[in-house]
Amino acid sequence: MKNVLVTGAGGFIGFWITKSLLERGFKVRGVDCFLPNYPKIFKIQNIKELQQNRSFDFREGDLNLLDLMNLLEGIDIVIHLAALPGVRTSWGEKFEEYLIHNVLATQKLLEACKKTDIKLFIYASSSSIYGDNPNIPLKESYLPMPKSPYGVTKLAGENLSMVYYRNYGLPCVCLRLFTVYGPKQRPDMAFHRFFKAIKMEEEITVFGDGNQKRDFTYIEDVTEVLMRIIELKPEGKILNLGGGHTISINEVLEIIGDITKKKFKVKYAKEQKGDVHATLADTTELSSITGFVPSTDIVDGLKEEWEWIKKIY
Repeated sequence: MKNVLVTGAGGFIGFWITKSLLERGFKVRGVDCFLPNYPKIFKIQNIKELQQNRSFDFREGDLNLLDLMNLLEGIDIVIHLAALPGVRTSWGEKFEEYLIHNVLATQKLLEACKKTDIKLFIYASSSSIYGDNPNIPLKESYLPMPKSPYGVTKLAGENLSMVYYRNYGLPCVCLRLFTVYGPKQRPDMAFHRFFKAIKMEEEITVFGDGNQKRDFTYIEDVTEVLMRIIELKPEGKILNLGGGHTISINEVLEIIGDITKKKFKVKYAKEQKGDVHATLADTTELSSITGFVPSTDIVDGLKEEWEWIKKIY
């Protein structure tokens, strides 16, 4: 089982997972439709880097429009990362796009997969499905209470995956990712925006008062978990994947100041609809299945992202 399909292969998480698979001897077919949620040039650069490995086959296209049976030909494992991200942009008329790319595309891919003999389908979900649950750390058994339309669509993808698991025996696993960061992070995400502003000597904008807390997960920890999930195949499971600690945005800014050794101004803007106040993953079940323990400290992870930012701006 060495043939893997990675959807959203040109993105931040997709790039690192694909790179890790290729380094481990897998053959990877990547697909991406270059949604306009951030500049296409970032994804193009990622794809070009991956194409240096002959075991990488790239297909450009929308999962809603592609011939999925052709895309899945010869594939053993599907890692479904492709989605339209962003809590703040998922309201109003934009919601239709979220339905198309996050829900409908997932359903079509699952429907195609049930006609094949794939051994594992991994769905990348999000901590956004929890909403503002005050009981942290957040356990998989808690009732999902999404606070944004984006969170609603990611929960729908989870439910679809489990529906196909229960009805057709499709070997699905859902991973709830908690705020992934590191080199090549999406430009709209906080750490990328903060570091870029510092590098460009611009003002940093923080939505809310900065006291909101997040469980930040370093990208290498995510890829390590994916490799273990592929090996162990715990089908039918929904698992949290977090960094194991929670920290406020204001505390992060202090660390960033120490790392960059630069002074910067911070503008606090109005809290955005859909933003939650605190996240922290309970990873007990993930650890019991995979033996995984987060290994990257937030300071070390931020140093790596800063080194990358300095190279691209």
